[in-house]
Amino acid sequence: MKPYVYVISDIHGEYELFEQLIDYFDPTIHQLVLIGDLNDRGPKTKDSFLLGMRLAKEYDAIYLRGNHEEYFLEFLVAPEDWASMYFRNGGKETIESLLHKGATEEYSPTEISMMIRSRYRELIDFLVERPLYYEWQNYLFVHAGVDLTKSDWHKTSAHDFMWIREPFHTGKNKTGKTIVFGHTITPMLHGDMQTTDLWISDNKIGIDGGAVFGGSVHGVIFNERGIVQDIEYQNMNGPWQPE
Repeated sequence: MKPYVYVISDIHGEYELFEQLIDYFDPTIHQLVLIGDLNDRGPKTKDSFLLGMRLAKEYDAIYLRGNHEEYFLEFLVAPEDWASMYFRNGGKETIESLLHKGATEEYSPTEISMMIRSRYRELIDFLVERPLYYEWQNYLFVHAGVDLTKSDWHKTSAHDFMWIREPFHTGKNKTGKTIVFGHTITPMLHGDMQTTDLWISDNKIGIDGGAVFGGSVHGVIFNERGIVQDIEYQNMNGPWQPE
């Protein structure tokens, strides 16, 4: 087991920020964990997806499935059912990154799904196989959180691992684990819609600084005793406009 875990927050197609964080990754000492949501909303999902897949294959990085990876896969399976909701939630940017600008206007959802499935079969198979959580020492890494009402957090539903919000944030953490998660932006967790710092409460650590909305990405290095380093990059490309 490596002495450090290096966990990276929700990238959402902000590939340049992803690259900056990977500059700190040392595969000889770091277990890399990508906490999900590499796609949607930002401009470079394709590059972000392919880098995430390469890091997993070459360096045994743990790439967790987030709700936006789930959105993408659900769209591919049932494009006509999911297109409207998915496009509104950042899927349009993902499709244009994988195909070309204007693809969502040029083709039907079914045609888009067929093209993506034919061109990116390896990537899709890879995304389907992504785990929902990762345990290391006394830490639990998960995209959204766990169901704290269950006596055994392992029995959390797949939906809650990827989607849960307020019941997890306010619930009492009796798991015995420090739970590191993304999904809900830290400006929301801090309650001011401005603070992009890590959110730390009740052995829960929120690391999604809302980069795609003009906030920040975090790369956080842990050892068995706690946080060693928090690497934070602000997204300077756009105003702070959370949705």
